[in-house]
Parts: sequence; structure tokens; C-alpha cells
Amino acid sequence: MSQPNHSPHQCRGLSRRAFLADTGMGFTGLALSAMLFKDGVARAVPTGATGQTSPGNPHFTPRAKSVIWIFLCGGVSHLESFDVKPELDKYAGKSIAETPYSKVMATEGKDIIGGNPSHGNRKTIMPLQTGYKAYGECGLVVGDWFKHVGECADDLAVVRSLWTIHNDHGAQLTWQTGRHPRELEHPTLGAWVAYGLGSMNDNLPEYVVLGAPTGDCCGGTFTYGASYLGPEHGGVRLGIDPKNPLPFIAPPTGSITREEQFENLSLLGKLNHLAGIDYPDDQNLRARIKAYELAFQMQASVPETLELERESTATRNLYGLDQKETKSFGEQCLVARRLVERGVRFVQIFHGGGGGGAWDAHSEIKSNHTKLSAEVDKPIAGLLKDLKQRGMLDEALVVFGTEFGRSPGAEGTGRDHHPQGFSAWLAGGGVKGGIQHGVTDELGFHAVADRHYVTDIHATVLHQLGLDSRHLEIPGRKRLEMDHGEVIGAIV
Repeated sequence: MSQPNHSPHQCRGLSRRAFLADTGMGFTGLALSAMLFKDGVARAVPTGATGQTSPGNPHFTPRAKSVIWIFLCGGVSHLESFDVKPELDKYAGKSIAETPYSKVMATEGKDIIGGNPSHGNRKTIMPLQTGYKAYGECGLVVGDWFKHVGECADDLAVVRSLWTIHNDHGAQLTWQTGRHPRELEHPTLGAWVAYGLGSMNDNLPEYVVLGAPTGDCCGGTFTYGASYLGPEHGGVRLGIDPKNPLPFIAPPTGSITREEQFENLSLLGKLNHLAGIDYPDDQNLRARIKAYELAFQMQASVPETLELERESTATRNLYGLDQKETKSFGEQCLVARRLVERGVRFVQIFHGGGGGGAWDAHSEIKSNHTKLSAEVDKPIAGLLKDLKQRGMLDEALVVFGTEFGRSPGAEGTGRDHHPQGFSAWLAGGGVKGGIQHGVTDELGFHAVADRHYVTDIHATVLHQLGLDSRHLEIPGRKRLEMDHGEVIGAIV
């Protein structure tokens, strides 16, 4: 009886994965886990995929290395921020039907899927609730609520012709994933970046979340999740207190020495690797192994990152840390800069999270937006100015967004949700500055020229990072064409 012909380079009954796991003893096994993960050994990458670049490698030469993704929860008025409409003052108090623009109402909600019927049909025009002026050589008109950001006009590419598919706050999830909220969990843009490029610093996560995220009613953890990409690519929530930045990152004082923790994690690492031999496709196990290794390393790296007192007084003041109303969000913006400076790929900053979102001004929009803009305007401008003066704006891409705009028509003393036309802006990372792209009609009702669905923002961000989402396809997870979006060529 003939004997099986074994390769002289292969040990019978011992796979390369098993050999490496068994020899990767102790804490070195934890480090080995990360290396195996990056090499695709522990990832169990499906074979036979075509046209897919290995994660960690750009598909073409990138212009940006990292992203700071600022999201204001609740729906910021585009009409009084970055798409100011003087016609609202001219026709204030009149019905839209009495203006030359009466036809805009006929197609209200044309792109909405499964909308909430309580939103829309606001017919009486509300005047602008703040002043405005032109900024920079580009002449960008910005509402007074964002006067500090206006000072950075020549660095901004404002996209004024966005639209989305839902008229309630589930659109917050749509902004992050591109999908209708009824489709629930899908990978967020941050997760795709983490999956596609990996980390530039093994001591910090690829994807960090700052601030209070979207409420559970409107996406919750899905707004920074990774879905089928695996939990290791999801966002890691981080507090800005260096003594308590992440739950359970450090043991209670006096309970265990660092050496004892080292030994415990060494044993845990070995046990996890042994389990990984039997369950190589277990995403949760892979994420757990990575999390234990990362948590140990983060005990030193994260507190140092959050030590904002190391910054000069001038820098701290630039972000508004010397003022009560701007201190909290200013700290988050400064931490974001320090994170990307240390190699974090994607930093997602939420403002006004919880419930439908603080910016949801169905009443008293003047007082609401005056208060909230005062919290974020100076810190965001400080971030842009600081990145620029440090030479970092060339490689760090900053994005400012919200789930939809606010209605031209009044809802009492407020404005209603408005998904038919709204604005966002990008700065840095190879994006052209001083650009105003796309047009809404004279009332700011519909995006009418160079219309862009929200995933066009995603595609543009990925493009600047050297990624093509079509080359990030996961076998068995066919994505829709709208998931990919189109690069906004006019601004890059």
C-alpha cells in the first residue's frame, strides 16, 4: 500500500497556524496575534476573491493619511450656516405658493423611502435667524453662527447639494453607512477605513470615537460599528479624561501589579490562540485577542495622548479650552488632532448625541442653534488652524456633516427636518480649498445641480485615502451601487 506523499517542508498534523500559536507563548503571543492578523493568517481571509487588495494596502497613491469626521446630531440648518438664502428674508411670512418658487413643493419627498408623515409640508417661509457675511478670497458666504469656521473659508470645499433617503433621525445612521435605517447594521465609513488601511500605530486603535454618539432610537452603536467586517474594525469609544479614558483599560489601583497583569495576559493570550486553532473563523475571538493586546498597550499610550496640559497655552486657547462654553468640544477636537498625529486613521467626533440629537430645532431654532454653534464653532476652526500651522492639514482630512438640513418653511418657532437639500464641507487631505460645489434652489429646498447622495462623501474620503470601495468587496457580501457612491471630482 503506497504511503501518502508529504512535502518535506510540512509537519504532519501540525498546521502553520497551530505551530505559530503554540510557539507564540506568553505576551509575545499577543503581539504575534496582531502580526498574524495583519498577515491574514488569523483573519482566515476567504480565498478566490478577485480584484481585492489586501487590507492595509492603498489601491493607489493616497493624498491623506487620516480622517477627522465631525458629526452634529439632529440636523443643522444649512440655510443659516453654509448655504445662506437671502430670499427667505425677502418672502418671510408668505406661503411658498405665493413666491416665484412655488413648484418646489410639488416634488417634496420624492427621494424619501418609508418616511415619517409628521415631517414636511411646512409652507410658510421663515426668515433667516442669524446674520451672514462673505469670507476669504473665495467669497464664501457663511452664517454668523459659524463665523470662526468662516475665517477658514479658503481651506473649505463646501458641498451644498446633498440629499438623503429618510426624513427622520434614522438618517444619522444613513450618514455613517449609506443605508436606510430600516436596514439596520452595515459597516460605517470609519470601519471601512480601518479595514482597508489598518493602523499606523499598534498602541492605538485604528478607529476612535469621541463625544456622545447617536441615540439608540436612531442608530446607536451601529453609527460607529463594523457589522460583517468584524468587531475588530469598529470604533473604540474614548473619554478625554486621561485617568479614565476607557472602561476597564487599567486594573483598579492596588489590585494587581503591572507584572502580574503581564503574566495574566500572557496566559490569556495563549488560551485564546489555542481556541483560535479550533475556531479560526470566529470574528469575536479574533477581536477579543486583539482587544486584550491593544488594551495593555493603551494603558500607556492613551493617557499620554490625553494629557492636554502638555500643549501650549496658545494652542489650548485656540481650541477654546479657556472658555466654559467651548471647553468640552474644544478638548475633543484637540484630542482628535493628537490622535491623528500619533497614527490613528479615523477619528469620529459626535456633538449633541442622544435621542434625536441636540440640533433638532423644531422650536426656538434661534436660541438652539445660537447656543450649540457657540460650543463648536471656535473649536472646529481651531482644529483647522492648528492642523494647518503644523503642516498636518495636507494629510489629515476633516469632514463636517449632519444627517439633513432644516426646512425653509417654519414649524412654529423652529424648522422641520429637511432631507431634500443640505450641506457638508471637507478640508485638507488633498481636497481643494475655497470651493463651493453644488446648488440648491433659491429657497434651499431642493438640491438642483450636481446633486450628491451621502455616499458620494464616503467615496471622496476613501479616494483621498487611496482606497476604492469596489476593491474592498467582501465575498458573499455584495454591495449596492449606491453604497459605493461616486467621487466628487470637482473638489479633489
